[in-house]
Amino acid sequence: MKNKNGIKLLIIGVILAVLVVGYYFYLSNQKSTTKEEVVESTLVQSVLMKDLEKSYPPTPKEVVKYFNEISKCFYNESYTEEELYDMAMQIQGLYDDELIAQKTEEQYITDLKSDIAEMKNNKCTISSYQLSASTDVYYFTEQDRKCARLYCEYSMLQGTERVSSMVVFVLRQDENEHWKILGWDLDE
Repeated sequence: MKNKNGIKLLIIGVILAVLVVGYYFYLSNQKSTTKEEVVESTLVQSVLMKDLEKSYPPTPKEVVKYFNEISKCFYNESYTEEELYDMAMQIQGLYDDELIAQKTEEQYITDLKSDIAEMKNNKCTISSYQLSASTDVYYFTEQDRKCARLYCEYSMLQGTERVSSMVVFVLRQDENEHWKILGWDLDE
């Protein structure tokens, strides 16, 4: 009789141990199978996430590329007033001090809003841009400062019509050897 009670206790103990271990694995797997929320950022948010203090674009071509990414957001995307301001400050981080000094921050924001409104009223968006090849960047020195000139072709949609324009950018290295946009103009 004691032998039967010992076997019963052993079987009950094994069953309890299996249940405890099974419940542990059930709880462990249940937590890992719960869906993690994936937060997708908008193009505007991804542009604003770039920290120019830590990872400034290393070449004139990369500076103009980032300038164009922000410009596409200005003219093609939806954003809040605060995001517009943040993008304006971000793009000014790419500008040479001489270019920034031409307007107050308030004038710059007002002019930017006006340009954006004009583009949207004309139903004009930037569909794509094509930068010069790296080998086509022209480097030169002016007043003992390194400068660069490169071209960018824009393809825009104005309503249903496709319009192209070529823009020449001039950049200059600052004291930290960062390439800053000194200006740009339509290439005739």
